[in-house]
Parts: sequence; structure tokens; C-alpha cells
Amino acid sequence: MGRTFLAPPGPRYLWVRSMCAQPLHVLIVDDEPHIRRWLRTSLKAHGYQVIEAANGQDALTRTTTWRPDVILLDLDLPDLHGLEVIHRAREGSTVPIIVVSVRTGDQEKIAALDGGADDYVTKPFSMEELLARIRATVRHRLHAAVNELVFRSAALTVDLGRRVVLMGQAEVKLTPTQYELLRVLVLHAGRVVTHHHLVREVWGPEAVRATPCLRVHISQLRQKLEPNPAEPRYLLTEPGVGYRLRAGDAETMPRRLIQR
Repeated sequence: MGRTFLAPPGPRYLWVRSMCAQPLHVLIVDDEPHIRRWLRTSLKAHGYQVIEAANGQDALTRTTTWRPDVILLDLDLPDLHGLEVIHRAREGSTVPIIVVSVRTGDQEKIAALDGGADDYVTKPFSMEELLARIRATVRHRLHAAVNELVFRSAALTVDLGRRVVLMGQAEVKLTPTQYELLRVLVLHAGRVVTHHHLVREVWGPEAVRATPCLRVHISQLRQKLEPNPAEPRYLLTEPGVGYRLRAGDAETMPRRLIQR
């Protein structure tokens, strides 16, 4: 039986799936050409793909058709107020929205954030600050979205949101370390995860000598998850490289989520 991922089939799941493509795609919404030009040049220099919209209606159309990973939105647009753009975008998308505006009043900021924006940056600003805001906003949204996903492969089910692991209908009790190892393997299901990457994700970047511990925990995981630990069905060894969680042919899970 192949792998399947169960998740709400709506906008949040579609946005998570869009994150599998590098680099991040940014939609700039501003009616001033020189602002768009400066943002476009700066963002492209940092490896982002950019598309632009000069008004609110165009922004909504591009949000639907282009499915950006983040939107930079000015509030003062010629056709629709930025708050209306946020409200209408939120009807069909969970894409992160960062307001970029000259308006400094608390009421404007509160209205934008309460209306569905993820962050608010006041003009003028430094590109370093904006890049940091983009990274933080996307990271927070991605973390929340990933936690809604459920992985299934044959009898194995891993519910990342509830932190529940099942074999058939029976819950499997894992230690925190065992669960973290399995979580990382789930996020990269079907792909080889190196010893170094697993050690870094579970024990931290300083734990360079934890490979023997890794082997012990993988062995313990197999004892709990495999019908026959001597002939693993799920947790496969890639000799000299690392481990791979077996998955079916259908690739419906976003890859490289951790790196995002």
C-alpha cells in the first residue's frame, strides 16, 4: 500500500505543498513603480522569485493564479484599500501577508493585523529588516501548517499535529527522542536522510559525535514499529549514508520543509 497524506484539502494544504519549490515566490503589491522596482531588484538579489501587482484587484488575481509564498502589501492602492485586499485574500488563501506601509498609527496596524495580516513593516525600512520579517513569517506559517499533516504508509500512521503514532489501531508510545527522529524522517519520507542531518535536527548542531546514539534509537524505533525488526519494512538503512522512511510512488508531501 502506498503512502498517503491526509490534510484539509483547502488553501492551507495547497500553500504547504507550494513550499516544495525553491526559491520562495514573493508577490509585491504597490502602486508606486519605483518602490516595486527597488523591492524586485533587492529580493531577486537574495534569491527570491518576484511578481508584481499595481492594484488590489490584480493582487487578488495573482494570489489565486500564481499562489505566492508571501505577499508584501501596501495599504494605499488605487482601487481597493489594503484591508479589503487582506479580507478577500483570506477567504481563499492562508498565504503569509506582510503589510508594507507609510502609515505609522497604531489603529492602522491593529486593523491590518486583526484583519488577517501576519506582520506590519513601516516605510522607510531596511532590506535586512524586511528579509528577516519574511523569513520569520514564512517559518511560523510553515510550522503551523506542517503540524496539521498526517502521514500514512500501510499500517503506520504519524499524526504530526497530535504527536500520535499508530500501528493499525494501536497507539505506539515513543520517547521524545524517538518521536523527533520519526518526525524528521516523515518530513523527508521517501528520501535518504543522512546521519549528519538526523543528528543535527534531533540533538543539535554541536552533537557531532552522536551517531552511535542515533543507531541505538533507530534500533529501538524498529522494535516498536516494524513487524520484523530484522527485516525492516518502514525504517530502511542506506549503508554508509543514513536512513529512509519508505513511501509510495505518489509524492504529495512537500520536500525540504525543514530547510525553509
